[in-house]
Amino acid sequence: MKKIQSKSIVFITGAFVNHSCWDNWIGFFRSRGYTCTAPAWPGKNADAETLRSRHPDRTLASVTLEDVLNHYKAIVAELPERPILIGHSFGGLISQVLMNAGMAEAVVAVHAAPPKGVIPYEWEFLKSNTKALGYFTSADDTYLINFKSWQYVFTNDMSFDEQKKGYYSYAIPESKRAIRGGLSDAAAVDFRKPHVPLLFLAGTRDHCIPAHLCERVFKRYRDKSSVTEFKLKDRNHFVLGLPTWQEDAADVLAWLNKY
Repeated sequence: MKKIQSKSIVFITGAFVNHSCWDNWIGFFRSRGYTCTAPAWPGKNADAETLRSRHPDRTLASVTLEDVLNHYKAIVAELPERPILIGHSFGGLISQVLMNAGMAEAVVAVHAAPPKGVIPYEWEFLKSNTKALGYFTSADDTYLINFKSWQYVFTNDMSFDEQKKGYYSYAIPESKRAIRGGLSDAAAVDFRKPHVPLLFLAGTRDHCIPAHLCERVFKRYRDKSSVTEFKLKDRNHFVLGLPTWQEDAADVLAWLNKY
């Protein structure tokens, strides 16, 4: 296997949260010699408070998964080398799609949403995500996760003060069209295709993307010549903002150095 050469990292944010969730990770990897960027999705390049004040945001509501993918493809194409992609939740799905298109040097899928073809039946996933699809509501309005849902989906088992701080720091409106795209061909990957090193991180306490679902996606990758690894930790979906974030970032760095 060819050794990972890239020193560029693109962090890809998931749905419902602001891209500033990567700030600590960017600082960590920059101090280790990496060039890092965490671009916002189209329509989301503002702080969380500003984005919430725009809800319902018709411009953001028009954004599709194809728009988000093309946005990241353009960013990657401008880099001097193929980057390492580190994506959380829906960003982990996006990272896999870009990898499948040959646009990554390695991928770390952190509590990643499943590509098309892996049908989620886990109750926690359905409870966490069905409302965001909004099939009985207008796609011309954005979806904003409320605090009660945030407590279940992202920050279960955390103190009320920690949950509240996380919500007002990161929760933002979301395009229902983009979320629905996760069920479309735009979210498909070829699980049989040889691929660059791919690491899945999963959390035992994650309601949004349960560990069992992450493991089912991991097992779908079938090329025996490709590196595909799975690591399980005692984490909820707020993994990027937990006090253990540096431990997780260090584990990712060690994995990258391993290859």
